[in-house]
Amino acid sequence: MTNEQDTDFGRELIASLEEAVTIVRGEKEPARIHLAPGAPDVRAIRTATGLSRDAFAARFGLKLAAVRDWEQGLRTPDPAARTLLRVIEKEPGAVVRALEDA
Repeated sequence: MTNEQDTDFGRELIASLEEAVTIVRGEKEPARIHLAPGAPDVRAIRTATGLSRDAFAARFGLKLAAVRDWEQGLRTPDPAARTLLRVIEKEPGAVVRALEDA
């Protein structure tokens, strides 16, 4: 590699790392998310409810950081959370009604 190529590579690497930091901080959405097999698409479930991340987490008793991390593919929901998310996906009103009594 020449010095010019090294510099271009370095600039691209630094830009990629800076972008990764903004994604992790929740300041920017990732271009793509790779879901683990069987993992629910939390962003699609939330979007179908018409709620922001904050409102979704509050309405369904979830931690905002967990919802963000699930959506960004940084973590996967545990089995209980996956079950709750599936019920929210199919019958969000049932979950809201159940939580109103709690």
